[in-house]
Amino acid sequence: GFALQPGQVLALVGASGSGKTTLARLMVGVLPPAYGSVRLDGADLRMWSVADRGRWIGYVPQNVSLFAGTVSENIARLGEVDPDALLDAARVAGAHELILRLPQGYDTPVGEDGGRLSGGQRQRIALARAVYGNPALAVLDEPDASLDAEGEQALLECVRQLKARGTTVVVVSQRRAVLGVADLVAVMKDGKIER
Repeated sequence: GFALQPGQVLALVGASGSGKTTLARLMVGVLPPAYGSVRLDGADLRMWSVADRGRWIGYVPQNVSLFAGTVSENIARLGEVDPDALLDAARVAGAHELILRLPQGYDTPVGEDGGRLSGGQRQRIALARAVYGNPALAVLDEPDASLDAEGEQALLECVRQLKARGTTVVVVSQRRAVLGVADLVAVMKDGKIER
């Protein structure tokens, strides 16, 4: 097992099929562990309601999916939109300017599964959704997969800001740039952390 402290950034690297996404899904409680436990502040995630997990854990899954609503509704996870938290999340995720360039800004409908947006736009909005409400833990599974150079810089700045706020961040990535913001690097192979 391993433990992460508040504000630590872990980069999770390894070949395709090594188990990185499975570990990310275990960390956020999407997948229950076959044995052992996943704890946040000492509490077993299995005891947490889905709503509580959503409040304390931000997650960007590998295959980003958005709801067929507005940008605002997506960032607020279809809950009540807190305008201050919305702007804060978009700014931390480096998505505010990108959103303002959309036809109706924050009120732009994203379409079914975000179909009206580019892959990079979807990814940046998913990142804003993950950091909405200042989570204790953010797990980002290949959040840079569809990002251009500007998007990658925004992601790295986002991770730095989360770290400064005391959020524990786990980033699964194939790109080397993320190693520059990580405190720890875990290499996965055949479903186990090698080092």
